[in-house]
Amino acid sequence: MRVNGRLAVLGQRVGPHDRIDIDPQARRDQASKLTVLLHKPIGYVSGQAEGRHRPATALVTAANRWHGDRLPLRIPPSGLHGLAPAGRLDIDSTGLLVLTQDGRIAKRLIGHEAAVEKEYLVRVRRRGPLRADALERLRHGLELDGVKLRPAKVSWQNEEQLRFVLREGRKRQIRRMCELVGLEVIGLKRVRIGSVVLGGLPVGQWRLLRPQESF
Repeated sequence: MRVNGRLAVLGQRVGPHDRIDIDPQARRDQASKLTVLLHKPIGYVSGQAEGRHRPATALVTAANRWHGDRLPLRIPPSGLHGLAPAGRLDIDSTGLLVLTQDGRIAKRLIGHEAAVEKEYLVRVRRRGPLRADALERLRHGLELDGVKLRPAKVSWQNEEQLRFVLREGRKRQIRRMCELVGLEVIGLKRVRIGSVVLGGLPVGQWRLLRPQESF
């Protein structure tokens, strides 16, 4: 990168009137970084392999690519390695998982200031009579590990299913939230991250992030 025609240095400040030029090669390198959307099945872990459980990245093979993905893949199958999860889904959860080689996307989804919406459909079972304020407590008023949770959007879809929209992702957050109000989670599926939806992507298959999609 150059600022006003001179090579930039680490930590250099720029003003609104400075001219910034990006090396064309750097642009090409960035554009070549893959981001994959996977419909993670139950039984796979999001990160590194754990005991007998395989990592979700093991599903990103040429054979598992969704037939509805029409984007050109200009790299050999071996180039699918090096993908890292930008966020996680528990081993007993399913749905949309983002795997990327792009650090900018990872930072947006899991960085310290990350606040991208994530939407889940959650099947629950009542452990007893449900308090009248259970829904309001799920929306705002709960703490985990001594930390107050950010406000959440929570609504009933039917008698057995809740819709959660969160802007954070603590470990097993939804399951623990439900436990605090007397609900047991028996099924959890992530269906959206930002404006990117799971849609009709089959379980265990993947597709490329489309150029018009962003988080």
